[in-house]
Amino acid sequence: MGRLLEYFLRRVTVEGSSMSPTYVPGERLTALRRWRPIRNGDVVVVRDPRDPTRWLLKRCVGRKGSLVDLRGDNAGASTDSRDFGLVPSRNVAYIVLSGSGS
Repeated sequence: MGRLLEYFLRRVTVEGSSMSPTYVPGERLTALRRWRPIRNGDVVVVRDPRDPTRWLLKRCVGRKGSLVDLRGDNAGASTDSRDFGLVPSRNVAYIVLSGSGS
């Protein structure tokens, strides 16, 4: 049962300041495996298109067909779609439900 739950539900710890001030380094978030289409405003967890061993926390700010535009809330500290381009929505693994303060 534990592994099944872990497949759907993931605790994420924020690293870096790309999502500040919304989420700060060290904050713990709850994310659920993607169960619906990604919407503008969703905060998502996606594998880094440049390094699939890394996970990124980004906000969806737009869509173009099946591609999503993912950005950090702190533009000056974020590597995002402005750097690596639009990302196929199928690559988004999780949608963030809440932070530790929620």
